[in-house]
Amino acid sequence: MIKPAEFIHPEDAAALRQLESIPGFPTIVKKILELGFEKLWYGLNMASNIRLSPTQLPEIYNHLPPICEKLGIKEPEFYLEMNPVPNAYTSGDTRVFIVVTSGLLEMMDDDELDAVLAHECGHILCRHVVYKMVADYLALGLDSLGILGSLAKPVEYALLYWSRKAELSCDRCASIITSPEVVARVMARLAGGPKSITQKMSLHEWAKQADRYEEIKNDGLWNKTLQLSATIGKSHPFSAVRVSEILKWGQSSQYINLMQNLNLQNSSNRCSSCRRTVDPSWRFCKYCGNKL
Repeated sequence: MIKPAEFIHPEDAAALRQLESIPGFPTIVKKILELGFEKLWYGLNMASNIRLSPTQLPEIYNHLPPICEKLGIKEPEFYLEMNPVPNAYTSGDTRVFIVVTSGLLEMMDDDELDAVLAHECGHILCRHVVYKMVADYLALGLDSLGILGSLAKPVEYALLYWSRKAELSCDRCASIITSPEVVARVMARLAGGPKSITQKMSLHEWAKQADRYEEIKNDGLWNKTLQLSATIGKSHPFSAVRVSEILKWGQSSQYINLMQNLNLQNSSNRCSSCRRTVDPSWRFCKYCGNKL
């Protein structure tokens, strides 16, 4: 089982601590959840999207269970949205569900789809989903919060700042299931590039653009202010920044040690016959009967 503390991005953890320290933040979160948007969105999702299962488009559905098993999380409901725009998202508190669009499926190969799903499962593993929901609800408008609405704008900006950092943690989760290079490739695909172009790209050269961006952003107070105004309303970091972050993490001792430990665990906790995960206390595999 993988623990969030083993991979969570330090800026994600710091931003979350700052967010939860905002006066009135728990009250606003509770108020938003009481409005019933979760049940509304779940109902709309159930009515408009296609729930995937072992008998409903299994070639898509079958990507999800092994990822959930590796991460040690309960399998969420899985839906397909018929939408040509490539996208994936996770929602829900009492009933968590992942949605991918048809446009995403047409764009991604199997490894890239695994990376996207592992990223979404990362939100579940790191317990991001409730706060991501609150950020989405605030983005819809603050009128329904009444007097709290005027107080919630700073909370909205703080949530969006945290959301950008949370994405970096989930990119790390995706790289554990696939690899940093696959995650970087997904960024290129989601940026709108056709495979005929993106497969020829130097991802490391693209990542270097993030270093140049940091130089520009930190070149004086005015440039910092301009860049802040450009990012304050965004829920995701810029693509080059995400590519740079994940490729650097892929070279870190934290990632290398984590993957070595996971490989050791996987080799010792799998049946030599069917390769399913087994409990160390079993004498025989309950899936195929092989002696362990």
